[in-house]
Amino acid sequence: MTLPTNVKARNQIAVLAAAVAVLSAALPIGRSLAAQADGQKAGKPAERIVQVQSKDDIVDSGVLFTAPKDVAKPIAVIWIHGWGVNFYFSTYVAIGRALAGRGYTTITGNTRMHDLGNVEAWRGEKRIRGGGYWGVNSEQIRDLAAWIDFAEGLGFRQVVLVGHSAGATAVQTYQAQTQDNRVVGVVLASGNVRPDTRVPPPEWLSQAKQLIADGRSEELVQGPFVSAATFTDLVSTSPEFKDFFGVQTANAGVARIHCPLLAFFGTDGDVGSEEDLQLLKSSIKRQHTGPSHVDTAMIQGAGHMYAGQEDRVAQVIASWADMLLPASIGKRETPTALGAGGMGEVHREW
Repeated sequence: MTLPTNVKARNQIAVLAAAVAVLSAALPIGRSLAAQADGQKAGKPAERIVQVQSKDDIVDSGVLFTAPKDVAKPIAVIWIHGWGVNFYFSTYVAIGRALAGRGYTTITGNTRMHDLGNVEAWRGEKRIRGGGYWGVNSEQIRDLAAWIDFAEGLGFRQVVLVGHSAGATAVQTYQAQTQDNRVVGVVLASGNVRPDTRVPPPEWLSQAKQLIADGRSEELVQGPFVSAATFTDLVSTSPEFKDFFGVQTANAGVARIHCPLLAFFGTDGDVGSEEDLQLLKSSIKRQHTGPSHVDTAMIQGAGHMYAGQEDRVAQVIASWADMLLPASIGKRETPTALGAGGMGEVHREW
């Protein structure tokens, strides 16, 4: 059933009002530009809600944490959320503020995969859904490109891409596919290291294909309980990206990333461990090429969402990013050990 235009408009206004109410609790939306300017003069980061539009006309929201002028550095950090959450998740906000306080203007941005479900666009009378259950993962690289373009428009010619959890897959895929020279570092925060070797039952794929053929791509596939479009996109991921670090695969996706890479987990029940970081490094070493150097870290006391350890996470990222600064601004650290192909390794405990 197609909703009348006035009903659709009321629904959209109600959703927007609810979103603003939630954001107001977490972010100082009501602050005037003058108040933000005063905060910057006082050495405090300024914050504001921002939006970008991808090349395929998807609008993504985020928050910009602007570093105080007296400590601002020329590299911006772009933080991409994990599955089922969004840019204003409380720990992301705290990490963004802490990074800005350390001189790194930070953007925490949504992609079309934010939350469990969302309405990412309207095409005439047709609703286009996104989110964990309905979004198409492979399309979110367009959202990352939009955020990098936005940062460049602010004057940042270099960015560090940070992806948390499923967001780590998004940022590593983006850089492997684009080799964007504006990205001077990739950070994988509690991402998946081990290959996805699952083979879905053929009836699931058959069901998904039939739904798409029938024009019902947004309907959930019984079994994985994600939309037909989401499921077929995940299944069609190429082997070198399902085994991104080359644990079992030659010419893995990571071989297409040439900038420095940092990967870390928390020590308190995170999805990975020290063993996973060792596996990541040893697998990358077997590739014929890859990141210019690989750093890893374990963050003491941190769980998967980093609650209570946000400042420590920011410190890890900021200290690592300092290595990427031009020599005239910050002293570069030299990797303590060299692996195959000239790739360096550093491991730290925080």
